[in-house]
Amino acid sequence: MTGLEHLWSGWRSQYIESVSAGPRPDCVFCAILSSGLPDTDTHILWRHPGGGVIAILNAYPYASGHLMVMPVRHVADLEGLDDDESAALWDGLRLGVRALKAAYGPDGINVGANLGHAAGAGVPTHLHLHAVPRWVGDTNFMTALADARVLPEPLSRTDERLRGAWGAPGD
Repeated sequence: MTGLEHLWSGWRSQYIESVSAGPRPDCVFCAILSSGLPDTDTHILWRHPGGGVIAILNAYPYASGHLMVMPVRHVADLEGLDDDESAALWDGLRLGVRALKAAYGPDGINVGANLGHAAGAGVPTHLHLHAVPRWVGDTNFMTALADARVLPEPLSRTDERLRGAWGAPGD
């Protein structure tokens, strides 16, 4: 029997390090939020009218359409949210799921949060929820075997599709 094998995703560190300027250089999300760049450049799809929550595309998605919803305030835990942030976070997630359905027509959507490093959070200090569209038969071993992901569209096209579908009527 062999020991535990490790699969490294070094491509993620390049992204985290590429935006490590700003008031919280240890947090890629805070760096993006303080960058001063337009939302279209940072792929921020939506901002809560109250200003406390955003939805942003994952720069290294597990599937086309992979988005994240997060508080603007640097907070690591669900229990650290105030009532307004909590309500806005879940509202943003609901709207994001609706936009994913309108833009992609997936067979299902994974929604989740990795709370803490041990739970798999790539950025454990800034709470974020994931919404990933899924299709029957879309799982494969390309990432594990070939160190590659198969995505049918560039991030810019995903941005266009979801930005256009964000205000789409509900199901």
